[in-house]
Amino acid sequence: MQALRWHGVKDLRVETIEEPSALQGKVKIKVEWCGICGSDLHEYAAGPIFIPEGAPHPLTGEKAPVVMGHEFSGQVVEVGEGVARFKAGDRVVVEPVFACGHCAACKQGKYNLCEKMGFLGLAGGGGGFSEYVAADEHMVHHIPDSVSYEQGALVEPSAVALYAVRSSRFKVGDRAVVFGAGPIGLLVIEALKASGAAEIYAVELSPERRSKAQELGAIALNPADVDVVQEIHRLTEGGADVAYEVTGVPAVLNQAIQSTKISGQIMIVSIFEREAPIHPNQIVMQERNIAGIIGYRDVFPAVISLMQQGYFAADKLVTKRIALSEIVEQGFEALLKEKSQVKILVSPQPSK
Repeated sequence: MQALRWHGVKDLRVETIEEPSALQGKVKIKVEWCGICGSDLHEYAAGPIFIPEGAPHPLTGEKAPVVMGHEFSGQVVEVGEGVARFKAGDRVVVEPVFACGHCAACKQGKYNLCEKMGFLGLAGGGGGFSEYVAADEHMVHHIPDSVSYEQGALVEPSAVALYAVRSSRFKVGDRAVVFGAGPIGLLVIEALKASGAAEIYAVELSPERRSKAQELGAIALNPADVDVVQEIHRLTEGGADVAYEVTGVPAVLNQAIQSTKISGQIMIVSIFEREAPIHPNQIVMQERNIAGIIGYRDVFPAVISLMQQGYFAADKLVTKRIALSEIVEQGFEALLKEKSQVKILVSPQPSK
């Protein structure tokens, strides 16, 4: 089958590899759509970050080159021995988190904090930028007929957004600001809407992305035109209750801190490629709180339920659909060069 593999920085190759089998406990899935994630983009431009290079990953036993793609939906074509919850023809998405099940975090049920944690599509185990994936049964979730395969490919990134909001101190009726209106930032806006935000502010340089944020109901601010910290304090009469940092840019983290009210919270959602210096007094003197999340846990069913209610709509977030053969230039390079792009979906099936 055809699959996209990461060989190194700026070195992605569509190659012919062996099709996976439905071994014991595995669910074999024909991939319909797979989204390009910000994490994928980081790996392409500045990796390896999560991809094991040199030494194999402790849970998958794999190292680069690995098949990429972890935001995907598809149809079950075969199940391995012992699989009870799925059958051929089922419509599914995969929660792509590998966890050891034995460390302190896993024993507390916090599998996304596993000391050996990895993601299918980054740490090995196959990936959604391929025609077929064989995933462990416990990683697979049903999606109803009312949730399209395109919508299904957004479950994983939407889970990041919903988990970020759930993990923060946000309460119904609060005012929130989202720094960065890329795919995850826009999904955070959706999660805030679903959670009952009174006002949502979005800080974004790209006019296209600001427009998307406004379309989703946020009040968009251009940091090139206004002092966003002063403007947020003016508009909220004292600062936002919670600020979500979704850019990974050090200077923006400082803006996020300063935009919150006394005893406000800053939730770091993005992955940083370099250190981000902050002045501790910005936290201490205002009794602010800084927290962060990695991935998600126990939220896929809630995301799928919200999608049935109309949240996280693909038609508002997907800006491009391409074939696997086009993925490097029309996918990864387009996301680096074109700020108008939000979410690009890839079909690995030759017939699409």
